[in-house]
Amino acid sequence: MSFQFNFCIEEAEDSTVECTGLSDPKEEKPENSMHLSGDKEAQIKLSTKNKEKGIELNSFFCNSDVLDGSNMSEDNKAEEKTVCCKPAIEHKMPQDVNKVLENKIVEQSSDLQFVNVSVVEMTLSNEDLHGENIVSKTVTANSDLISGVYEGGMKVWECTFDLLRYFEDEDVSFKRKSVLDLGCGAGLLGIVALRRKAREVHFQDYNSTVIEEITIPNVLVNCDSSDENGNVTEEPSKKRLKKSETHAGLLSKCRFFSGDWSNFTLLMQNQTPSVKYDIILTSETIYNPNYYDALHDLFQHLLADNGTIYLASKSHYFGVGGGVLLFETCIKKGNRFDINTLKTHDDGLQRMLLSLSFKDR
Repeated sequence: MSFQFNFCIEEAEDSTVECTGLSDPKEEKPENSMHLSGDKEAQIKLSTKNKEKGIELNSFFCNSDVLDGSNMSEDNKAEEKTVCCKPAIEHKMPQDVNKVLENKIVEQSSDLQFVNVSVVEMTLSNEDLHGENIVSKTVTANSDLISGVYEGGMKVWECTFDLLRYFEDEDVSFKRKSVLDLGCGAGLLGIVALRRKAREVHFQDYNSTVIEEITIPNVLVNCDSSDENGNVTEEPSKKRLKKSETHAGLLSKCRFFSGDWSNFTLLMQNQTPSVKYDIILTSETIYNPNYYDALHDLFQHLLADNGTIYLASKSHYFGVGGGVLLFETCIKKGNRFDINTLKTHDDGLQRMLLSLSFKDR
């Protein structure tokens, strides 16, 4: 299934994005936001042409091959938004793990199980237990993404599957590795790492609602799978699966976090001992150049000396300005990482898989 999107960008005058502020890895940043380093930020919105065509947009998977930034809201061009940090917190698993799946519909395709997001959204539209109100806000804004409010974590974007297929094709090893699924959303990348014998997997997303209503349930229903290779090569179809009793299983290897990247970085640095990851996985997180400084800082502070970052992205995000070329420019300017292209997909809008590692490792 393929969807098209229009970007509407609300940006104050003279808020040109510049890749600056790449800090020394030893320098602490007590009050750093994941957004603009100035006083204003662009508010990004995705409005959907396909709504008029009757296409269901609450489905679990979203393919954004064609992005068009031509429809700008004139009434909102001058709107300004105060930058604020979203605190980073850890989410604990309930003692009774079966409660995680209350009011959830679990579906399955091949070896992957997942909760139906449409049902989650319907439940949250009636009663938002997490106080973020992201469902009602996205409905009001006619948007699948609102910068600084909701970062798209209830959708799975297509580059995630590119990375999953790469892990299978190249037989990437996660055995005994410490792994971070950054901007995890549904958590598919971390789930595959978990099932491929990772020592531990941490899942991070901007929104606490995503972590508690999507990520944790998805990890739970997949953690006792008999497929130890964790191969996921097909997008799940919508097939009802009768829920059975579940057990904690591999959940003992998992931790879950929400909040912006800068505060998450500080939270991990303040752990005893401070946290370092052998592998960082992230997909479609470089669409907004305003986030690059915080992302670069996270990489240099939390990646282990001999660690590897696997990143999947569109070559360019029209109407937003982010993409591989600008991201590579920022990385090279920081002069901390080697960056390599692992694979390029040229069907439709070009998609790329990248790896990063420290220059001096």
